[in-house]
Amino acid sequence: MLNVQGLDRITFDPNVMGGKPCIRGMRVTVGTVVGLLASGVDHEAILAAYPYLEAEDIRQALAYAA
Repeated sequence: MLNVQGLDRITFDPNVMGGKPCIRGMRVTVGTVVGLLASGVDHEAILAAYPYLEAEDIRQALAYAA
């Protein structure tokens, strides 16, 4: 499993979600998190829907997408 330099919560593993960038090796992709934010879902709602995520996961997903 690889991660992005400076973004230690963004991982790539060819065996998880086809190698898409994921949050901490889980089956939650950066694209899922960024898509939810883009559609107007706020941080608190994302954290409630995905209780195993942390606020830093969301911040790093946005940083990676940028």
